[in-house]
Amino acid sequence: MRENDVIDLLTQQHVLIRDLFDEVDRCQGEQRREAFSRLVRLLAVHETAEEEIVHPYARRKLVGGDTIVDNRLQEEEEAKEMLSRLDDMDVTTPEFSQELERLRAAVFAHAAAEERYEFSELKASTSEGERRAMAVGVKAAEAMAPTHPHPGVESATANILVGTPVAIMDRARDLIRKAMGKSESGEG
Repeated sequence: MRENDVIDLLTQQHVLIRDLFDEVDRCQGEQRREAFSRLVRLLAVHETAEEEIVHPYARRKLVGGDTIVDNRLQEEEEAKEMLSRLDDMDVTTPEFSQELERLRAAVFAHAAAEERYEFSELKASTSEGERRAMAVGVKAAEAMAPTHPHPGVESATANILVGTPVAIMDRARDLIRKAMGKSESGEG
C-alpha cells in the first residue's frame, strides 16, 4: 500500500487497528495495558486526522457528503465515549473485556462504513494529487493530535480550537506516566 495516497494510508491504519485489537485480546497484565495504550493512541490520532482533513474534504467534494460525514461523526462520537470509559478501566477485569468487545464491534463497523461510503467515493471523485495532498495533511494532523479520546470533539473546527492544547496535555500526561513507571492507560 502507498502511504502517499490518503485512502491507502487510512485503510492501512484500519488494518493496524484490527491487529491491535487482536493483540490486546492475546495479552495479559502489563503487556495488555501496553497494547491497549497503543490502540488508544492510534484510534485517537487516526480519528482526529480524519475529522480535520478527510471529513471536511468529503463534505465539499462528495454528492451527499454532509450525510456521509454526519453518519461517520456519529459513529466516531459513540466509539470515543466507549474508548474513554475503557481508558479509565482496569484491563484485567471481565468488564474491560466485555466493553472492549463492544468497542471492537463499533470500530470495525465504522471502518467498514468509512471504506464503503466515504473512501470509495473519495477515490472515485479525487485525483492522485488531491489524495497525496490529503495524505500529507493527515500525517501532519496525526503528529499534533491528542493521544487519548475526547468525546464531543468531532469537527475540524473543534479539533483546531481545542486539539492542540489537549494534545499537549495528553502527551505531557503520557510522558509523566512513563517516567513514573505507569502505562498510558493509567494503570501501573
